Amino acid sequence: MNYCVLTAEFAHETNTFNVIQTNYSAFATQGLLEGQAAIAARGEANTELAGFLDLSRKYNWNLVHTISADAEPAGPVTRDAFDRITGKIVDKARELGDRLDGVLLGLHGAMVTEFSQDGEGELLERLRCAVPRRVPIAVTLDPHANVTAKMCEHANILVSFKTYPHVDIRETAHHAGELLQRAMAGSIAPKTLLARRPMLEEANAGRTDIGPMVEWIAEARKHETTPGALAVSINGAFPNADIAEIGPTVLVTYDGDPTPHKAFAEQVADKIWDNRANVLNTFHTPEEAASMAANYRGARPLIIAEYSDNPGAGAYGDATALLAALLKSKVQNACFGPMVDPEAVKHLSVMQIGDLVSLSLGGKMDPRFGGSPLQVTGKLLHLSDGKLVGTGAQLGGLEFSFGPTAVVDIDGVIVLVVSERSQLLDQQQFRAFGIEPTAHRVIVVKSMQHFRADFEPIAGEIIVCDSGALCTMDYNSIPYRNVPRPIYPLDAI
Repeated sequence: MNYCVLTAEFAHETNTFNVIQTNYSAFATQGLLEGQAAIAARGEANTELAGFLDLSRKYNWNLVHTISADAEPAGPVTRDAFDRITGKIVDKARELGDRLDGVLLGLHGAMVTEFSQDGEGELLERLRCAVPRRVPIAVTLDPHANVTAKMCEHANILVSFKTYPHVDIRETAHHAGELLQRAMAGSIAPKTLLARRPMLEEANAGRTDIGPMVEWIAEARKHETTPGALAVSINGAFPNADIAEIGPTVLVTYDGDPTPHKAFAEQVADKIWDNRANVLNTFHTPEEAASMAANYRGARPLIIAEYSDNPGAGAYGDATALLAALLKSKVQNACFGPMVDPEAVKHLSVMQIGDLVSLSLGGKMDPRFGGSPLQVTGKLLHLSDGKLVGTGAQLGGLEFSFGPTAVVDIDGVIVLVVSERSQLLDQQQFRAFGIEPTAHRVIVVKSMQHFRADFEPIAGEIIVCDSGALCTMDYNSIPYRNVPRPIYPLDAI
C-alpha cells in the first residue's frame, strides 16, 4: 500500500530572555522553503527532510512536504509567524483529509511563542483537530527539547537525536519514519511516556561525547531492543526558557504494556538527578582564558569556546568581555568569530580593503550580559555578502549566510564581524572569508558544543569560557519567573 505521508520541518529554540522577538522575517532570513524548493535545498544533507525522503523512497510513500522553516534562536515566536507557518502544515492536512495516512515532522521541542509556552504542543494540537481520523503522528526532536505532556498526548512517536553535536539528524529521521511505517500498517499502536526531574537542564547540557550520557545512551539503545520498546530519547533540556514544563526528560515510545518502559525511564531520570552536580566543563573567566591563550605553546591551535555567548542558544553573539581580555593580554595570531554587529559591518562596508579603521564593536544589544562596546582600531581585511556552503559534519552541503560580513585585524586578533546571528560550528565559516583556522595559534568560537564536530580534529587543546553573556551558567543572574520551584540549581534540593 502506498501511504500518503505529510511532512514538515518547523524548528525554533526559544530563549525567552532574549529581547529580540522571532518574527516571520527571522524565519525567512534563516530558511523558509516550501515543497520542492525545500527538497532541493535540504534533501541530501544531515537534515530531517533527507531522512524522510529516504523512507519515502524505501516504502514508496506519497510524500507531501509542506514547509521547512527555521530561525536562529532568539526571543518568543510571534503569533503572526507561528500562525502563518503552522497554517501551511495544518491547511495541507485538512486538504488531504481521508487520503492522509500519517504525519512526520521535524521539530525542535523548545519553541515558545508570545501566546504559548509550548509551541510544539500547540502545533500538534491544531494538527490533531484538523485531521478527520486519528492518523499516527511521528516527530523528531532536538535533545535540548523541553518535552511537554501535550506533545506526548498528541504525537504517537517522539524520537530525539542521540548525539551532541547533532551528527545523527538524518539517522533519527529514519528511526521515526520506520516506526511511522509500522504504525500506518497497523503492526504497532505506539504511545510515548515521559519522566522528568526538577532541574533546569542535565549537568552537561546533554553532552554525548564524554561523561555519563555516553553510558545512558548505550542503555537507551539496549532498552530499544526489549519487547515493546520502540524508541528511547534522553533530553538534556534547554534551560534558557522561563516556562513551567522545563527540564531534562526521558521518553520511551512503546507498544503494549507501559509498565517496564515507565520503570526504565524513571531509572534513567534518577541517574540524571543523581549526577546533577557532575559538571564536566571547567568554565574559565575571560581573563583566565586570555592568560591561557597568551601562554599557549601547543603545536596545534588552542580553541576557546565562548560558551555563554552562543547564538545557537539565543545569546546575542556580541559579548565583548573575552575579546577585550585577549587584546589586553596582547594575544597574537588568533582568530575570533563571530562578533555579531550589523552596525559595525555597515560602517566598514564603505571602507577599502587595507584601510586602518576605528569603530565601536559589539556590546550593543545588552551590555549587562558580556560587556560594553569596545572602541578599537584595526585593519580591514575582507568584505563579503556572508554566503557560504558548509563542509563540516553538521553544516556540510547546506547553504548558509552570516549576512553582510567584514574581517578586521585588531592588534593580531582577526575578528569575523557579521550581521546575522549564528554560532560558529564549521571551519568553512572562517575559510569563506579568508581566515584559515589551522594557521592560527588561537581560535575563538562563539559556540557551546557543536563546534567540536569540525574543530576538535584540528585542536591541540580546547577550553571553555563563560563571559557572563546571556547563556551564562550563573543561572541565579537570570530573572526566572515561571519555572516551577523548587528547582535545581536555583534552589538547594
